[in-house]
Amino acid sequence: MSAFEKFPSITPFLWFESNAEAAVDFYLSVFPNSRKLGEVRSSVDTPSSAKGSVLTISFELDGLRFTALNGGAFQKFNEAVSFAIRCETQEEIDNYWSKLTEGGSEIQCGWLKDKFGLCWQVVPARIGELVSTPKGMEAMMKMTKLDIAELELAAKS
Repeated sequence: MSAFEKFPSITPFLWFESNAEAAVDFYLSVFPNSRKLGEVRSSVDTPSSAKGSVLTISFELDGLRFTALNGGAFQKFNEAVSFAIRCETQEEIDNYWSKLTEGGSEIQCGWLKDKFGLCWQVVPARIGELVSTPKGMEAMMKMTKLDIAELELAAKS
């Protein structure tokens, strides 16, 4: 039985040009309770990989399983898909934000793009409550990295 047979029936599959190993190592360093689960090496030369090179890597980030693929330059990440990181504190937001924007870019409203081009939303656990008022939503729309204290203040006014 392969490792993939033990995965949930739906698993995010991330397409990288040729740097899936570097990406997985980076994500494992960012998220606690994370681990590499296995890898599959190419048994033949392909247009995107040499025989013996890593084809896929399965890994887990804080309980969510992923597979990273070295698929070549044919596909790129874009903002149409992102992963949300639910944070309980401003310290968590600041930590994830600083790690994931290093070599990447800030977008808006708690969104960012990491150095591999993958988009993330770094948001407070209470984001729904904090932006349920017009002033809370307006405050969020002016932010890049979200500030819980500012959102709370705006939501109360």
